Amino acid sequence: MHLGERILEACRAKGVMVTCAESCTGGMVAAALTDVAGSSAALERGFVTYSNAAKVEMLGVSPETLAAVGAVSEEVAVEMAAGALAHSHAQVAVSITGIAGPGGSDHKPEGRVCFATAAGDDVSVETQEFGPLGRDNVRLAARDHALQLLLTALDKTP
Repeated sequence: MHLGERILEACRAKGVMVTCAESCTGGMVAAALTDVAGSSAALERGFVTYSNAAKVEMLGVSPETLAAVGAVSEEVAVEMAAGALAHSHAQVAVSITGIAGPGGSDHKPEGRVCFATAAGDDVSVETQEFGPLGRDNVRLAARDHALQLLLTALDKTP
C-alpha cells in the first residue's frame, strides 16, 4: 500500500486530520497526499512557506529564531510544525525545511533537510543528510521521508 493511502487509512481510523508546512519540497507532501482519492478526509491544509517572510506570516515562526539559526534548522522546523497546527484545524503536522541544491555551504550543505512532527504536546525533530543527490532527488527523498514521519506520528496518536 502506498504511503499516502496508509496515512489516509490511519487518519480515518483515528478520526484526525493532518497538515503540512513545507519549504524546500514546495508542496510535494501535500500533493502526494492529494494523489489519493478521498484525501479530503485526511489532509486539512498545507502551507508552502518558501520565504522567511512566509514562515513568519503564515506559521508564526519567530524572526529571532530565523536570524539566530537560519531557516534550515531543527529549531525552525519545530516552529513550522507547531505553527501549522496553530493555524489549522489539524491534529498532526509535519514540517520540512532544507537545502535542495544546487549549492549549500560548509555549514549547511546541499541535501541537509530538517523535519519536525507535532501532535499535541508530542514533538519530534530530526535532520537528514541526503547528500548532493541533485535538487530533484533531494526533494523526492525529503517528500518520502516526511510522509514516513507523518505515518509514524499518526501511529503514536491515540
